Amino acid sequence: MGKNANDKAKERREQRRQEISLLRTIPYSDHQRWWSAKTIAVVTGGNRGIGFDISRQLAAHGLTVILTSRDSNVGLEAAKVLQEGGLNVAFHQLDVLDPLSIKNFADWLHQNYGGLDILVNNAGVNFNIGSENSVEQARMVVATNYFGTKKMIEAMIPLMKPSAVGARIVNVSSRLGRLNGRRNRLADVTLREQLGDVDSLSEELIDRTISNFLQQVEEGSWESGGWPQTFTDYSISKLAVNAYTRLMARILSNRPEGQKIYINCYCPGWVKTAMTGYAGNIPAEEGADTGVWLALLPDQAITGKLFAERREVSF
Repeated sequence: MGKNANDKAKERREQRRQEISLLRTIPYSDHQRWWSAKTIAVVTGGNRGIGFDISRQLAAHGLTVILTSRDSNVGLEAAKVLQEGGLNVAFHQLDVLDPLSIKNFADWLHQNYGGLDILVNNAGVNFNIGSENSVEQARMVVATNYFGTKKMIEAMIPLMKPSAVGARIVNVSSRLGRLNGRRNRLADVTLREQLGDVDSLSEELIDRTISNFLQQVEEGSWESGGWPQTFTDYSISKLAVNAYTRLMARILSNRPEGQKIYINCYCPGWVKTAMTGYAGNIPAEEGADTGVWLALLPDQAITGKLFAERREVSF
């Protein structure tokens, strides 16, 4: 007789508890460990995949993690798994597409925790695997991956706690969004140069690029418009995230000592999660690693960079 859903859920929880125990053995020397249980980390889209593993690993290192999810039921279940493993994890519903949801979350966070120290923008979607595309999908991917990330950063910056080591923002992104990568780069050389010039980079330029892309999707002309031909929406959304990360790093660098905020992005790789249809070749635990590493760097004078496998890669 096959196992029922409850038995399978118990098995998954036990497996995750064992993985948590292993993560607790990762050493950090006292002089490296700048955080404590009072350090608050917010992870968007933390109910499964990379977001879940980032939440788990941060909590296993002794931080307090606020795991968020658009779906309350699955988010509560994910938080429960971590709590039963002895980790300090709380849950709150959050839909990065909904300005009211973001405001409600920000108010709750301020009232209950006084703010946050680390923000991990992980919430994201992808629909197109090959060259197929649609207006509805393009809008959803861009709205979630880029505008959702941007709205969260705007809402959380006023709540980021002052500290000697600086607050941190980590954006889960992709090498598919690189300006000059061998795959999926923009055909428009002038636009690549404009987006690559961090000194003149602006939010208006990034938003206009996104707007032009969506307009061409609506017109049915995107394939001849010089946009990436595969993983199109995802690549463009992550290109915008990468550019916005660099822009915000420049803006935030002007903050005084004690109020610094360092922002970086990273590519987790082709991870075996729901987003890839479980076709990836990297387990979620490995995909989460660089994000956790960036969040916990002891000497975090690093900002405005793109990383993969704990190494900086070019934009």
